[in-house]
Amino acid sequence: MKKILFVCLGNICRSPLAEAIFKKKLLEHGLNDQIMADSAGTANYHVGENPDPRTVEIAAKHNVPVNHKGQQFKKSHTDEYDYLLAMDQSNYGNMVAEMGEDSEKLMLMRDFDPYGKGEDVPDPWYGGMNGFENVYQILNRSLDDFIVFLKKKHDL
Repeated sequence: MKKILFVCLGNICRSPLAEAIFKKKLLEHGLNDQIMADSAGTANYHVGENPDPRTVEIAAKHNVPVNHKGQQFKKSHTDEYDYLLAMDQSNYGNMVAEMGEDSEKLMLMRDFDPYGKGEDVPDPWYGGMNGFENVYQILNRSLDDFIVFLKKKHDL
């Protein structure tokens, strides 16, 4: 089974939304028995907390169930997961610092975005619902391409 970890700063906005969208897509593609997903944050601000209510609201708007408690990214995740997807360059750097090295497992979420390859997934924390909708749309299309990547790379 392939294991995917989505990582942002606090693990209450972007990464739990990515995790939830991805899990729904896995079900739709019949891959939920071959791939599992989780999410974490590089900071410990929200360990044990539910996702931001705006994350839950935007997910519900798109019929995506969210079920997650915040956790902090740690070095051991490098061994536990096949792919670690950072939401932005800052968190990518924080992950490299925690891991002690860069890793081929570590990627940016938007490496898979056909409309913004390599760009950051913006942090919607200080914005309104439009920011959360924008993040949903970025993640939704990026995850489509990530699933294509996984299918090709692992013959799923």
